[in-house]
Amino acid sequence: MPDSGTISVLGLDPLRDRAALRERVGVQLQEGTLRPQLTVAETVSLFASFYPQPADTGELIDMLGLGPKRNGYYRRLSGGQKQRLSIALALVGNPQIAILDELTTGLDPQARRETWRLIETVRDRGITILLVTHFMDEAERLCNRVAVIDSGRVVALDTPAGLAERAGGGNHMRFRPSKPFDDRVLTGLAGVDRVEHEGPRVVASGTGELFNAVVHALNAVGVEALEVQLESATLEDAFLRLVQPSPDSSKEVTTP
Repeated sequence: MPDSGTISVLGLDPLRDRAALRERVGVQLQEGTLRPQLTVAETVSLFASFYPQPADTGELIDMLGLGPKRNGYYRRLSGGQKQRLSIALALVGNPQIAILDELTTGLDPQARRETWRLIETVRDRGITILLVTHFMDEAERLCNRVAVIDSGRVVALDTPAGLAERAGGGNHMRFRPSKPFDDRVLTGLAGVDRVEHEGPRVVASGTGELFNAVVHALNAVGVEALEVQLESATLEDAFLRLVQPSPDSSKEVTTP
C-alpha cells in the first residue's frame, strides 16, 4: 500500500484496476519455481490459459529459440534455456509492458548475449521493457532510458550516454607526444577541460570531437600524437558517482 502519491500504469490504478492491469503486464521474476516434470510446451500452454487473448504458444516458443526443446522437461533445460522460457511466460499474455528482473544473472557470456538479442527482438515488436539489472553493460546495450535507484529513491534518469556525461565523465585521450609542447596548445581549445601528465604520456580530457581537436592543434605546432588511447565515460562510471556506498544493495532499473 502506498504511503502517499498516486501510480498510473497504462492509465490504470494498480490497486483499483488490478485484474485489468495484470492482463496487460507480463513479469519475469529474478527467481521462480516451475514444475520440473512439465515440458516447455505444457508450461507455456498452462500460463497461456491465464489470459483471455494469449499469444500463439507455438510461435512464441519458436521465436525464443525453444522449438527443439518443445517437448523437453523443464528440469533438463540449461540455464539459458530456462531464462528463455521465463521470457516466454512473461510474453504469453500479449502484454504491453514486460518487467524483467535480473534477466541474465548466473548466465555464461554466450547465453547472456543470446538473451540480449532476444530482448532486442521483443523490444522491436513494440513491447515496452522494464529491465532491472546490476550489469551496466547490459543497461547500455539494451536501454533507451536509465533510472538509477539508490536506497529506494531515483537519483538520476536519462539516456545511458546522458548519464555518463552528466556524472562528470566525458572523453579522455592518452598519447605520447613526439616532442615536448606547451600545455596551452591544448588547454586553449574549446572542447578540452584539462590536460594532465602521466610520466611521458599526456592525458587530454573533454567533450565533443576531442580527438580531432587535439590532433589538429598538435599538428599545428609540429607535434605528433603517438600510442593514442581513447576512453569514453561509461554508465558504470556514472553509477559509481551517483550511488553512495551503503549497507543496502542498490539497483538500477532501466526502461528501453
